[in-house]
Amino acid sequence: MEKESCSVENLVKNFYKNKKVLITGVTGFKGAWLCTWLKKLNANILGIGFSPNKNKNLFYSLKLNKEIELHLLDIKNVKKLKKIIFNFKPEIIFHLAAQPLILTSYQKPYLTFLTNTVGTLNILESIKDANFVKSVICVTSDKCYQNNFSKIGFKESDKLGGDDPYSASKASAEIVVNSYYQSFFKNKINKIGVASARAGNVIGGGDWSENRLIPDAIRSIIKNKVIKIRNPKFNRPWQHVLEPLYGYLVLGYKLYYKPNLYSGSWNFGTEKNNIFTVKQIVENIIKFWGFGRMFVSKNFKFYEQENLQLNINKAKIHLNWKPKLSVRESIKFTVDWYKKVLVEKCSPEKITNDQINKYINDY
Repeated sequence: MEKESCSVENLVKNFYKNKKVLITGVTGFKGAWLCTWLKKLNANILGIGFSPNKNKNLFYSLKLNKEIELHLLDIKNVKKLKKIIFNFKPEIIFHLAAQPLILTSYQKPYLTFLTNTVGTLNILESIKDANFVKSVICVTSDKCYQNNFSKIGFKESDKLGGDDPYSASKASAEIVVNSYYQSFFKNKINKIGVASARAGNVIGGGDWSENRLIPDAIRSIIKNKVIKIRNPKFNRPWQHVLEPLYGYLVLGYKLYYKPNLYSGSWNFGTEKNNIFTVKQIVENIIKFWGFGRMFVSKNFKFYEQENLQLNINKAKIHLNWKPKLSVRESIKFTVDWYKKVLVEKCSPEKITNDQINKYINDY
């Protein structure tokens, strides 16, 4: 694979302008941030969202429902999904729709597999005979890897797996993506670039999910309650939401022009020297907020991987992508968003756009 230079400035100013882009999971946390960024790039966006999504408040507070064509649809409904896709004829698809929580995967394992695995299958099946799609990025998870108890960092070629339903559903989605690419897209006359993106634990303003570290911590601080954490020594590839989104945008651009070269799996995580434990994350949240208290809860009975890091050399070398923010800077970005919106009553739309501009221009 050849190395190509690619600057975010060129992508922001040029490539996505007037491109027809479909985003699934647009009413979710990452989907709303990606939609906001693509709107700034003057893309022609169609979004597919799911009404019960707990993070839909971010999407609507950003007024994105007034800016794009929106369809509220269950991703498991392949008939309706295909009809929407063929009516819109997107050039680029970012598939983010998912059941994103490990705890929920234990409570609703069947739903998790249907949404994360069959949902991905439905996207690929819907475009199998399409001649208008150029790039497809299926967002999975860093948890798609089989735990090998290594602290070095998972590479894209490492074994897939998952002991908990969420991880297994994402590993299954990865197998579906590879199978469909090899079987139906790789040798098409009108080639379609198909890639999977494996990102780390994403943080940022506007995440209102339950049983997730950052939103739980912010809610506790606002209510003057103790922040409860369950695994203080566990580490994750914590990164601000804009970091992997930039990776997805670069990948979409590369796939568009050289589908065979850039199809496959890609890790988007942090640098090796940016490893933070759960306890350190909460300590920094408290520091940047100005006050807060922490308590370690010991009654969580479900399995989670203790050490989880990604090797990002492939993306650094071949996409010319690398993280711009340290973990501490990512936490500060996140805390600033919540403080400005919840305490200072600033517009979520303004703060979100300001942070995207700052990320593009200052880093």
